Amino acid sequence: MKTEVVTLNKERNVTLTAYLQGVGGEFRYVTKRPAILILPGGAYQFCSEREADPVAMPYLAAGYQVFILRYSLGENAAWPNPLNDYDEAMALIRNNAEEWNLYADKIAVIGFSAGGHLAGAAATMSKNRPNAAILGYAVLGEDVKGCLLSAPSTIEAVDYQTCPCFLFSSRTDNLVPIQNSIEFMGALAKYGISFESHIYSFGPHGFSTADSSIQPKETKMSARIPDWVEDSIGWLKEMFGDFGPAGLEVPACKARVNDDFEAQYTVDCTMECLMKNEAAAKLLNDWMTELEQSGNEMVKGVSGKAHLVLKMKLRDVLNFVRLPQMAEALNEKLAQIEKK
Repeated sequence: MKTEVVTLNKERNVTLTAYLQGVGGEFRYVTKRPAILILPGGAYQFCSEREADPVAMPYLAAGYQVFILRYSLGENAAWPNPLNDYDEAMALIRNNAEEWNLYADKIAVIGFSAGGHLAGAAATMSKNRPNAAILGYAVLGEDVKGCLLSAPSTIEAVDYQTCPCFLFSSRTDNLVPIQNSIEFMGALAKYGISFESHIYSFGPHGFSTADSSIQPKETKMSARIPDWVEDSIGWLKEMFGDFGPAGLEVPACKARVNDDFEAQYTVDCTMECLMKNEAAAKLLNDWMTELEQSGNEMVKGVSGKAHLVLKMKLRDVLNFVRLPQMAEALNEKLAQIEKK
């Protein structure tokens, strides 16, 4: 493994540490690797070493190229300096994707506490958004004012361009209220962004990987808290794809749970979205009327409970009425309707 330290801003002491693994040779079919950028916490006053190298190790073992950003702190942390640091780091990583043997479109960011705020900002308002974000006991709402008055809430910034997110925290966190994670998840759900969340029953703030070398064994916390590490790696495999003979395999999970915000209508739009468009609604109503008249009892059941299927994707409705083969034909017709 090769280690590099790049100084991004000498005056503000901003550095990017790169841990770069080899490809090919004994790594057989690994020609490129996904990557992860770590943003340690520390209330924008310091970068916690507990949330730097110890976090890097399991992702290196999982096959990732790993980077640690030590961003602007203290008197240099006035917003948007930390976000600019992130943007510069992500641009550098993507621009060096070929040299550093990584996929430029499969780079995740992980942040803890205040670093979690920066990761949340990266996911919602940066110029160079990551492809996935892992947010550990993150300050995501107005609570960030407690450590950096100039920093914005990220919850209101969630939009359709926000990347998939993995959140973990403790219900009894005594520094960052759990409402940060809950409200951020609500915003993700509003825009149909794929996410996974683990809110553990009890534990302290700042547990990092929760390994006994970091968090004393006598610490009162759920024994399952360390699971977030392997769970996040498994989640990234679902979002990015796992290693396979021909490179990374096709991801098991889409970045969006539906196509409501895509450029055109598809059978993966929700019924609610489709019914708001006059032409799409007419298409579906005519289709369902025709099926009812043909004696399809399943369609009759759906028609009688229309309010219950509004949140379902049309594809799921087709599966429910046992007509999945109609998806392609309906897709062709929906694609001809202008989306408003």
